[in-house]
Amino acid sequence: MSDEASSQSRLFILTVGFGTTVAMWFVGYVCRLPPAAVPAPLVLGLMLACLVAGGMVIGRHTRAGWKGGVLAGALSGLLNLLILGSLLFDPQSEEVVPAALVWIPGSFLLSAALAAIGALLGGLGRARQLTSGQWRSGLVLVAGLATLLVVVAGGLVTSWEEGLAVPDWPNSFGMNMFLYPVSRMTGGIYYEHAHRLYGSLVGVTTIVMAVVLWRCDDRRWLKWMALLAVLMVIGQGIMGGLRVTGSPTLDVAPETEPSLTLAIIHGVFGQVFLVTVLLLWAFTTQTWREARAEPTASAGVERTLLMVLVVLTLVQLVFGALYRHLFTEANRLPWPGLVHIALAAIVAVLAYAGALRAWIKYADRPVLKRLGMALIAVVSIQLLLGLAALIAILVRREGPNRPEVWLATAHQAGGAIVFILAVQLLTWTQRLLRPVSESVVP
Repeated sequence: MSDEASSQSRLFILTVGFGTTVAMWFVGYVCRLPPAAVPAPLVLGLMLACLVAGGMVIGRHTRAGWKGGVLAGALSGLLNLLILGSLLFDPQSEEVVPAALVWIPGSFLLSAALAAIGALLGGLGRARQLTSGQWRSGLVLVAGLATLLVVVAGGLVTSWEEGLAVPDWPNSFGMNMFLYPVSRMTGGIYYEHAHRLYGSLVGVTTIVMAVVLWRCDDRRWLKWMALLAVLMVIGQGIMGGLRVTGSPTLDVAPETEPSLTLAIIHGVFGQVFLVTVLLLWAFTTQTWREARAEPTASAGVERTLLMVLVVLTLVQLVFGALYRHLFTEANRLPWPGLVHIALAAIVAVLAYAGALRAWIKYADRPVLKRLGMALIAVVSIQLLLGLAALIAILVRREGPNRPEVWLATAHQAGGAIVFILAVQLLTWTQRLLRPVSESVVP
């Protein structure tokens, strides 16, 4: 097997294995949200369908056949051990149930078999074979999507005001968090504990992504950026834990002091990490590799406008986090909320200006055009969500309710997407547009 073929096989196994796992966890998380109450057999069926779909991707875009499906499915089965422990722990005896001896190997075999079936089905309609570079970029995108999902899950924790539902860390109520029984994950505990588990998957995915980029990419600066992403995700996890305890502890100690400051930093830093991972994805695409900057008279204007937009969007996210965490029933619109609302108008004007210029002025550059169109759409939706969330919060009688929670969480997710698009638009503008006076960098 050639080096290219060997590299390709490793990469598609990692990409599909991690991608399938992220999809399975997303389905399981959404279906088990307290309002959903989806029957367990249907949840299981949807999760298993993700394995078949992952195998179909291998069948359509590689020549590995069912063997490739087996390997990707087995990897997904291994990653799913992060949550399988919660199903195999007896909450009464606080011991692993004997069925684990069957479930653990059985999950591997079932995952591998379903992905192999998917690969065989996908092979019936084989499409263009993807290169190693495309699979590598796909793995980074999977890491980015996983991070986006954990940011949304964190938003739900904050919206329901359940950030302290699990009072210790890294354990959960004194137990290893990977063995905490699913039967006890009810109410606020479900939101907080599921957020922690999803965060662990993001951590593992980020580390694997960094190893792949360090081994396979020839750009030294990108390798160091990937290492920075690993340090960021580790720091984010520690901050999330110390936000609960106030100090490193394994126990539910009466002297623990939750840190509001770390809660705010944790919320904002998660979105900065998300933007970092998606920048890594942009840098690994074939489009980035092949792009060449063209001399443009207004390039300096675009860069300045978008740089201001990025900075103010980040500031806007900070004040949004301050508002969410300083909100009280006695003061439903504290000063950070007023600043957040005022900044929203400025950010919206800048976003529309930058997006319209990208869409119309640079319509011959597809990347800029698409990013401009997306930014206009998301900002428009975001303004409506923000207004609806504010009204829901101000008129609520007592405690968070479902409409308010979903609106507030959607608004937070929308803010993260606006930040992503603003940074992407700035980055691609710098890649594709060069001031006439600027010398060409080889």
